[in-house]
Amino acid sequence: MNHQLFKRKIYSQILQWKQQSAGSTALMIQGARRVGKSTIAQEFAKKEYESFISIDFSEAEQVIIDLFEDKVPLDYLFLTLQNFYGTKLHERKSVIIFDEIQLCPSARQAIKRLVRDGRFDYIETGSLLTIKKNVQNILIPSEETRINMFPLDFEEFLWAIEQPLLFESARYAFEKRRPMGDSMHRTMMRYFRLYMLVGGMPQAIEAFNKTGDMASVDAIKRNILELYKDDFRKIDPLGRLSNIFRSIPAELARNTLRYKVGSVIENATANRIAEPLMEMSESMTVNFSFHSNDPSVGFALHANPDFFKLFLADTGLFVTLAFQDATYVDNEIYRKLLVDKLPVDLGYVYENVVAQMLRTAGNELYYYTFKETDDSKKNYEIDFLISRKGKICPIEVKSSGYNRHISLDLFRQKFSSRILQSYIINTKDLQTDGDIISIPAYMTLLL
Repeated sequence: MNHQLFKRKIYSQILQWKQQSAGSTALMIQGARRVGKSTIAQEFAKKEYESFISIDFSEAEQVIIDLFEDKVPLDYLFLTLQNFYGTKLHERKSVIIFDEIQLCPSARQAIKRLVRDGRFDYIETGSLLTIKKNVQNILIPSEETRINMFPLDFEEFLWAIEQPLLFESARYAFEKRRPMGDSMHRTMMRYFRLYMLVGGMPQAIEAFNKTGDMASVDAIKRNILELYKDDFRKIDPLGRLSNIFRSIPAELARNTLRYKVGSVIENATANRIAEPLMEMSESMTVNFSFHSNDPSVGFALHANPDFFKLFLADTGLFVTLAFQDATYVDNEIYRKLLVDKLPVDLGYVYENVVAQMLRTAGNELYYYTFKETDDSKKNYEIDFLISRKGKICPIEVKSSGYNRHISLDLFRQKFSSRILQSYIINTKDLQTDGDIISIPAYMTLLL
């Protein structure tokens, strides 16, 4: 079955690796399952090399695996691969793809001598790359250039549904700090709401393009979610990670200051299950946002590992997971988001998509909570913090328009010397309010 090929920004990163590395490192493309790692690796190999061999370790025959397990001489390895796959390799003009390499740790360990040999280029793809069973008893090669691959971002989504120029208008408006205008803004928000529902998983977008049927899209997303849950059960047979994953929408809906692990797993704390949580992070199916104890540049130095929020790496999957026990036709978010009637109590969907877009753009996620005075009872929260030019940018997310932004105002008073720019992300057109810039959610990628 032929799948649609979507234009992806990561292609230019892979091309940059090829040109700069010139065979001195292998490329590792890491990301969650089903984000398109195998597809982009093969598309790149077809366009940029005279020939390629792709070894999929999820279905490779034992004779191929034994080549790496037995550490056979490289001449014999290359000869066997060419004969087995019926492809001639050309020195410095061919690439070998190791797909799902986490399933064959010995192949990953072989990268060191393969790169040193220098005859061919190597691209690895994988997920769950650092959990114990995938790295046990092997030396991780230092000869790897690693890049992360995420679901399609909003601009890539527009490319995929054949609206390639729309985001350029948003980029121009953002750079000039001017509104899009009512008509264009409505159009952009309509497509953005569609993106939130379909999501950025290539299979879901392909189903939408072929059928235009959201029920078919939802079925694809349910299958991906089950795949992720199965992975978590393999990592953690006790079922803690799958329970944490499944409960992400419910925890966000509670609007608490952090993900309360103990509300999902009896007697558990983040500290007690730190290792499984780290493996969950490595899966790249979720985005962790850690509390910054001191909102200043170098957030990681002040992050609290026991105090975090959890988001899904793909908001389309998030929407389906939020109503996992209901059928598609009973999914309240689909109905209300499509007609722009999402109520305040479902505003956490916007928080998830902002987290996704910030992370996809290369930002780690941090947030901050504080009291107005030491003896105050009320907590205030800044949804996200990013750093630019040696200063910080606080971000407040709203699922509709805004009239008040008390948390942001108090934060700006408290840390005025540290702030470069303050942002509100909502559903309205771009506007400025003193030193605060309010941008529509679809511009989040441009921050």
